Formats: sequence, C-alpha cells, structure tokens
Amino acid sequence: MNSPLIQLLVLAGIAVFLILRLKNVLGTRDGFEQPPVPKNESSQKVRPDLEVIEGGPDLDITDHVPEDSEAAKALAAMKRAEPSFHVADFLQGARGAYEMIVMGYERGELSEIQPFLSEDIYESFVDGVAAREDQGLTIESDFIGVREIKLVDATFNDATNEAELTIRFVAELTSVVRDQGGDIIEGSPTEAKKQKDTWSFARKMGANDPNWLLVATDA
Repeated sequence: MNSPLIQLLVLAGIAVFLILRLKNVLGTRDGFEQPPVPKNESSQKVRPDLEVIEGGPDLDITDHVPEDSEAAKALAAMKRAEPSFHVADFLQGARGAYEMIVMGYERGELSEIQPFLSEDIYESFVDGVAAREDQGLTIESDFIGVREIKLVDATFNDATNEAELTIRFVAELTSVVRDQGGDIIEGSPTEAKKQKDTWSFARKMGANDPNWLLVATDA
C-alpha cells in the first residue's frame, strides 16, 4: 500500500472520529425544531399567566359592575376613602346580615338587629311587628339560604364620604302565619317559598364604626 493511500485512510479515520464525538456532544435533530434559546433570553421571558398589567381594571369592582359605569366610579371612590374596603367582602357580610335581619323581623326579635338598621327602618319594623301582635298573629320561619346576591347600584358622596350600596337578594325560607288559635292562615311548614328583596345599605367610609346600616327596603 503506497504512502498517499495510507495518509488518506488516516485522515478519513480522524474525520469519522470527530463526527462521532460531535454527535455525542450535540445530539441529533429530527425534523423542524426551534433553535435553542440563549440562557439570557429565556431568563428574561415572562409567562403570560404571570404578567401583571399596571393600571389595569380592579377585578374586585369589575366582577360586580360594568367597568365604566357610575357604580364602578363610586366603588373606586369608596376604596380611595377607605383602602381596606373590598366589594367581595362586603357582599359576603351582606349575605349574613340579610339572613339575620329577615329572621329577626320574622320572629319579632328586633333588639338583636337594631344596630344594623337605620332609625326609619327600625321604626317601620317596630310598626310591622306591633301590627301582627295586635291581630294575634305569630310567624314561624326557617331560613334555608340565599340563592342569589347581586350588587345593583353604588353611590358615593365625595363631600360627606357617605356610601350607599343596593343589593338584590333571592332567598328561600319556610314561613307559617298562625292565628290566635294556632291555626295556619298562610304559608306552609314544609314548602319553601322564594323571597326577593332589594335592600340598600349605607355607611360613612373611613368611620370607626364598621357597621353598614340598612336604610331602604324595596321588595
């Protein structure tokens, strides 16, 4: 075997060796693949679900009223006057207050709910309970639950910091009205009835008293 041929075989062997080494280091690529992203670029890329939009809408407001509505502006003003105020928390509290007030009125136990009623509403409740008693009527009720709750409107007075929120409730309860002899004249102890109420609650934002007062009822 002559010298040029030997040199050619040696060079070919070296080339094969280098190709195999490169494959081991780089791996193989099948079909179309995106080129690897440099580390400095991948570390700067932010997942879309983790992005924070500065100055975006307040979901605590827009989850309940249209973004550009007067109610939304009023809620935003309430938050500025009292940063700890949250619409979702208020609605949760209103749900509990609704049950407590409804059952307090049905049972005639007004002293327990008086701190949550405006003076006008309290007086109207007193008159309603007194009228029942004058007729010898008693009411037996069982509250089943609030099925729907919706923020209908919101207003805010910048001069006084007075806020008012109007809520629509749909609830279910059983209610029985008995006469002096104990006979049922209205309702059923086993059949639930649907009750719809639209109530307005008011409070001065930033005040030390955290209680919202029921100021209007419109079933």
